[in-house]
Amino acid sequence: MGLTRSRGPRREGPADPAHPADPAHPADPGRTADTAPPLRRVPRPRGARPARRATLLGPAFVAAVAYVDPGNVATNVSAGARFGYLLLWVVVAANLMAVLVQYLSAKLGLVAGASLPHVLGRHLPRGGRLLYWAQAETVAMATDIAEVVGGAIALQLLFGLPLLAGGAVTGVVSTLLLLVKDRRGQSAFEHTVLAFLAVIAVGFVAGLVVEPPAAEAATGLLPAFQGTGSVLLAAGILGATVMPHAVYLHSALAHDRHGHLPEEARRTRLLRATRWDTGLSMLIAGSVNAAMLLLAAGELRGMPGTDTLTGAHAAVTSSLGQTVGVLFALAMLASGLVSTSVGCYAGAVIMDGLVRRRIPLLLRRALTLAPALALLAAGSDPTQILVLSQVVLSFGIPFVLLPLVLLTSRRRWMGTSANHPATTALAVLVTAVVIVLNAVLVWLLATGRG
Repeated sequence: MGLTRSRGPRREGPADPAHPADPAHPADPGRTADTAPPLRRVPRPRGARPARRATLLGPAFVAAVAYVDPGNVATNVSAGARFGYLLLWVVVAANLMAVLVQYLSAKLGLVAGASLPHVLGRHLPRGGRLLYWAQAETVAMATDIAEVVGGAIALQLLFGLPLLAGGAVTGVVSTLLLLVKDRRGQSAFEHTVLAFLAVIAVGFVAGLVVEPPAAEAATGLLPAFQGTGSVLLAAGILGATVMPHAVYLHSALAHDRHGHLPEEARRTRLLRATRWDTGLSMLIAGSVNAAMLLLAAGELRGMPGTDTLTGAHAAVTSSLGQTVGVLFALAMLASGLVSTSVGCYAGAVIMDGLVRRRIPLLLRRALTLAPALALLAAGSDPTQILVLSQVVLSFGIPFVLLPLVLLTSRRRWMGTSANHPATTALAVLVTAVVIVLNAVLVWLLATGRG
């Protein structure tokens, strides 16, 4: 004999939309679909879409810090002081190139579901993976050295600290910034970086107390050179602008913020937001770089000693006053502090993706800080350290741009989000220009013509 389950009395009508069926709000058995109140669409507040889009911004601003580091300060001020507005077009062109490169990096992180080092780590054989890691880590460490030195110089200018002590303080503060990322999460770290970026922007733009002559400045937008010295500085501006560690890092930041995006609609929306994120952040970084060059061209033209950070600060102070000089030094300090923390973060991303190992934050910071402190303790010329760091950085540029363009142009990795042929062609052109100019920079320095 079969057994049947008693279902009990059947309720008529749906649950009240305002009170879903649960023990706290039982459905009204007397209410039917005809008597249920109609569902009303709640109007979206005006400005909700822009506000929601604004919450997606952030990763590119962290990467943008690398574009206003002490190396940029040195090259932009030196270019303006020596050649006036001549190389303004290089700053603009370098910034436009950076927009494309950083967007491709973020797109790879979003669509492929992993950072550039992770993707390469999956496909390179063990020997190639370790060699690639060695060069990428060397570039990140060289960049970190320059940023620690820049922070040390700023502390010496502001407080008279010896360079070695300033380097140690820079290292400690940058470690605290990294602890924000570890303890409070990526969003808190992004907000902290944005605050530093605001200080950098205000400090360097404040020097433009006198508006530069528009007609003369506009001539700097026409591509031109004046001898090998201007070519060297142009290559230096470009080398200080397209930063390998920022490319590695941006792909990780985008992926960590948004995760993997298999859904087409969500991926399209986030890629659109990423274009805004990258465009706005690079616009700010590019404006700061242009302001440095315009300041030097308008106020420091022909003044001696502006090829060093200390000399540039002295020239700014004597020309524009103590207040502007202090703001300039504060901006340089903020630049050194936040950019060295971002550089160390990038180094961790590189190691995690290519070596598949992580080391504790404090140990990693000590290892990356040691070379900079050793150079400062040995009495090395800070300007020479900055120049040599740019040379090392130049060697790393082909290794990051070539795989980035290749990966983002292949449907195998990117699916329907692969680069349009025109985008790929433009990316190949940008890569070729950057590699050639950096090769020229290395050759000029190696032959003593720089």
